[in-house]
Amino acid sequence: MRIMELCLFSEDSMSGQSAAGITPLQQMVASCSGAIVTSLLVTPLDVVKIRLQAQRSPFPKGKCFVYCNGLMDHICVCENGNSKVWYKAPGHFNGTLDAFVKIVRHEGIKALWSGLPPTLVMAVPATMIYFTCYDQLCAVMRLRMGDHAQEAPLLAGAMARVGASTVISPLELIRTKLQSQKLSYRELTACIRSAVETEGWLSLWRGLWPTLLRDVPFSAMYWYNYEKGKTWLCERQNSREPTFTIAFISGAMSGSIAGIVTLPFDVVKTRRQVELGELQARNLSSQLSSSTFSVMSRIVAQDGFGGLFAGFLPRLIKVAPACAIMISTYEFGKAFFRKHNQERILRPLQSNNT
Repeated sequence: MRIMELCLFSEDSMSGQSAAGITPLQQMVASCSGAIVTSLLVTPLDVVKIRLQAQRSPFPKGKCFVYCNGLMDHICVCENGNSKVWYKAPGHFNGTLDAFVKIVRHEGIKALWSGLPPTLVMAVPATMIYFTCYDQLCAVMRLRMGDHAQEAPLLAGAMARVGASTVISPLELIRTKLQSQKLSYRELTACIRSAVETEGWLSLWRGLWPTLLRDVPFSAMYWYNYEKGKTWLCERQNSREPTFTIAFISGAMSGSIAGIVTLPFDVVKTRRQVELGELQARNLSSQLSSSTFSVMSRIVAQDGFGGLFAGFLPRLIKVAPACAIMISTYEFGKAFFRKHNQERILRPLQSNNT
């Protein structure tokens, strides 16, 4: 029994490179906790950012903008004076802190978490699928890739993102239609049924390609750099398992690198979401080509090559803390369950010895 116990513990590399010692269900709970914590902490920052942007350049009625709280994007149609939408005509804010205070004072503290419900409904399940698949795939690939095991996070991250995005894509389409056109559920059902009848089931995955162009390279680079950075920091601190601080720093750095490299695809995806959202809000058919290349060409023609890197600093400020909070909370949850599992095995042994 003691030999079996030691073997079990030796399989569990606390560097996060293996999923041994923790069940898939426990991984899902840990990732769910990370997604909820990330949403709660990052959402107020983006709400304030949108309000400050609207103050400097007011959104005209019917204008779409993309709201992102670090886990997923939400397309919003501006309707001034309507308290049911996330954006309201703002008061005068003198800065970030002043905006926090005035929003809470005049609209209540709940206003800082506008748009959180759809995130919890969609982003949390997507995050659970994504992180659990990554850990499971990475553990299998490390065993089978032999001398190339160090590249396992790169492939596992890309494959996990493809899987999660493909599963969630139809829900993304439904959510975008609900937000941009404000359809009732009956109207939405009729709209989807009509699209399926005329264009087939693949119409539910419209828009998946530009999402994958941005998210798959991001995930591959993120996980590869994260595992490298985490291992290096653990060695520097002579730590067998990553601490919360190590995971936080590694997540922030890897998220920043991946965010910068994939910025052009993020700009294209955002522009495409806004254009399609405005056309749908006005009940117009798609008058513009929405392919990735055509959107990229329009951006270069209008704003020059630098337009593909617009929003560099805001994306960096948003991505770095979101990645850091998510991965450090996830690692903390896995460490908690790992310790719980070990104690559960040791407890009968200690009882027998006494």
